[in-house]
Amino acid sequence: MTAFSTTRRVRHTAQDMFDLVADVEAYPKFVPLCRGLRVIRRFETEDGKQVLVAEMEVGYKAIREFFTSRVTLDRANLEILVEYVDGPFKRMENRWSFVPADADADACTVEFAIAYEFKNRAFAVLVGGIFDAAFRKFAEAFETRANVVYGAA
Repeated sequence: MTAFSTTRRVRHTAQDMFDLVADVEAYPKFVPLCRGLRVIRRFETEDGKQVLVAEMEVGYKAIREFFTSRVTLDRANLEILVEYVDGPFKRMENRWSFVPADADADACTVEFAIAYEFKNRAFAVLVGGIFDAAFRKFAEAFETRANVVYGAA
């Protein structure tokens, strides 16, 4: 299983960063390898969390794959959990946490972690390095997008 995590301090509020990551339909504009995304279903849980089931198309050159994820938006705790539902992975889960900075109301710490494993070993050999590089750039891509949406820090 491949895993990666990063923590970054950014010059945007935790709420702004949460909203940016929660806006999954905007991902094709800036997320590495994301070629398309559609929300299949939305609902709210009894404890007030919003849940999205979304299908993402990822691609690099001639390689195209689709996978479905369940995205749980926990606004109260500023956390987002993405759980794999269907596609080329055997397992995939990622988690975002947004921690307000103590001394600076206009800054926060963004924590991103992902773990994944492909179903097919041959496919993993073919595209594993591409996915690994893209996942390592996710947090940076969101920080860059925040600077576009909210203004450079």
